[in-house]
Amino acid sequence: MAETMRQSGGSLLNGKVALVTGAGGGIGRGVARRLVREGAAVVVAEIDEASGARTAGELRAELGGDAVFIRTDVTRKEDVLAAVQMAVDRFGGLDVLVNNAFAPTPEVLFEQKTDEMLQSCLNSGIWAAWWAMRAALPHFKARGGGQVVNFYSIDAQVGAWMHADYNIVKSALLGLTRSAAAEWGRFNIRVNAIAPTAAGAVFERMCREIPGFREASAARKPLGRPGDPEDDIGPVVVFLASEMSRYVTGELINVDGGLHLPGYQSRPGNLAELEQQQR
Repeated sequence: MAETMRQSGGSLLNGKVALVTGAGGGIGRGVARRLVREGAAVVVAEIDEASGARTAGELRAELGGDAVFIRTDVTRKEDVLAAVQMAVDRFGGLDVLVNNAFAPTPEVLFEQKTDEMLQSCLNSGIWAAWWAMRAALPHFKARGGGQVVNFYSIDAQVGAWMHADYNIVKSALLGLTRSAAAEWGRFNIRVNAIAPTAAGAVFERMCREIPGFREASAARKPLGRPGDPEDDIGPVVVFLASEMSRYVTGELINVDGGLHLPGYQSRPGNLAELEQQQR
C-alpha cells in the first residue's frame, strides 16, 4: 500500500517547473522526487555528476516525470545562472526555486574556524541563494509569480557547537528570505524557509560514525522517529510551492518531528581534547 501511494501521481504542481539545488542525494533528492510526483518538471542541479544524473534518470524512468540534470557548483555564480537558464531552455520557464545545496566545512570549535571556512559557507549558502533568486526573478515575473523555498537549520536556532560558520550563514539566509518576501510580494512571489531534519546524507554519515546515533536522534524528537526526505520533508516543500500556500510568505516552518521544542545540547563530550589540539 505504501509503495502504491509512493508511485501514484499528483496534480498540485502540474505545469510547474522547479529547480532544486543539491538534488543528487539526501533531502534534495527526496524533495525532487516529491515535486515530480505532484506533476512538476524538475531541474536537478548537483555538483556530483554521478548522483545528479542518477537522480534525474530515476525521476524519468521510475516516476515518469520530466527531469534534467545539470552539473552545478553553487559556489560558482556562472554555474548557478546556467542552472536557472537550463530550466528556461528545457522547460520554458521557472516557477519554483529550492535552495538546498550546501558545502560543509570541518567541524571544529569556533576559535579554530578559519576565514576560508566562513568564506566557503558564505559562497554555498548565501551567495548561491542570492545569485539563484536574482536570476530567477525575471522568469518568475514572466510567469506571473513564483515560489522560493530556502533551507534554514535548527543548528542556527540552538547555536550548535562546531558549526559557527554554518550557523552564521543560515541566520543570514533567514534574513534574505524575509527581505525578499517583503519586497517581492508585489510580483506575486512567495519566499519561505524550512528547517528540516531528516535521514539525509549527513544523518547517514553520522549513523555510520557514531554508534547509537540513529536511535538517540529519534528519541530526541517528540514524534520519535527520523524524518524521511521524500515523505516528510517533500510534502512541506510541495505545500510551499503550490497554491495551497498562496497566502504564506516570509515564513519559517520547522519540519523536524518537533525537535525544535526541546532543542538539543551539542556541547562535545571530548571538549578538553579538542581544546588541547589547538595548543
